[in-house]
Amino acid sequence: MLYLGIGIVALLILLGLWMILFYNKMIGNKTKVDSSWGQINVQLKMRADLIPNLVETVSAYAAHEQVTLNQVTQARNMYLSAQTQDEVIQSSAMMTGMLGRLFAVSEQYPDLKANQGFLDLQSQLKDLEQKIAMYRQFYNDSVLKYNQFIITIPNNIFADIFGARELPYFQLDTSEQAAPTVSFKR
Repeated sequence: MLYLGIGIVALLILLGLWMILFYNKMIGNKTKVDSSWGQINVQLKMRADLIPNLVETVSAYAAHEQVTLNQVTQARNMYLSAQTQDEVIQSSAMMTGMLGRLFAVSEQYPDLKANQGFLDLQSQLKDLEQKIAMYRQFYNDSVLKYNQFIITIPNNIFADIFGARELPYFQLDTSEQAAPTVSFKR
């Protein structure tokens, strides 16, 4: 009887230690996801901050393209007012699509394409798009690791106890599959 009691106590101690280790690893994985999402947001904010200068530069050369310029500004405002992760993803896709349209419009204006300020903005945007893609990949890798960790047996039992849920990936919708075209031709 004594050995049975010692065995039960030892089993409970091991179970408690396992829960602690599980929780710490789950929190570590979730922290990586949150950190990578923060990096995406930093890059998206920097992209959104470029838009007023880009719109101003384009409007100086293509004033009658007001509809496109307004759509780009609306996409930026939608991003700035996004409250949830889904809203950020949706507004990011909209912003990418509108920037693609803006650059398509710019192709019709040789003077605009030759403007050094416009070329600098295009270069900055290209760099930001590459960083966004890199951080998106890091985020999705972190989400994959977290999701795999919480859905495997027996971790899924503890995940349910702690209220952990699978996290969404940052996926491109079909309108965002291609990055905005950035052309440096003169």
